[in-house]
Amino acid sequence: MNHRDYIQILESHLLPFINNNYNGRGYLFQDDNAPVHTAKNVKKWIETKKVKILENWPSQSPDLNPIEHLWSELERRIRKRPNPAKNVRELECALHEEWNQIPNNTLINLIESMPRRVEACIKNNGWPTKY
Repeated sequence: MNHRDYIQILESHLLPFINNNYNGRGYLFQDDNAPVHTAKNVKKWIETKKVKILENWPSQSPDLNPIEHLWSELERRIRKRPNPAKNVRELECALHEEWNQIPNNTLINLIESMPRRVEACIKNNGWPTKY
C-alpha cells in the first residue's frame, strides 16, 4: 500500500467513523508508525483534518496492537480455505465470511490479554515480546 492509498482509506473510512461515532471528540487514532503511516503527506493530511493521534506510540509495535493478531487469524483462515479466491471480489467475499466466523471469545481474549502485553513490553524495554 502506498501513502496515497492510505490517505484515501483514512478519508473514506476513518473520518466518517470519527464523525458518526465520536462527533469529532473523545477518541485517539492509533497506527503502528509503519513508513506509509508516517509519510510527510500523510502527516500533513492528519494535521489538516485535525485527527487526534496517540502520540509516542512505539514504532511498528504489534505487541500492543490487538488488530495485528486479528489480521493474522484472518489470514490463517483464508489460507486454510479449500478453494483460493480467483479475483478481488471472491477474496472480498471470503474475507467477510471468515471475519464473521471469528468467535467473539477470540476478541475477548485479545482484549483481556492487553495488561499482560503491556507488562511484557515494559519488562522488555519496548523490544519485541512473545506476543
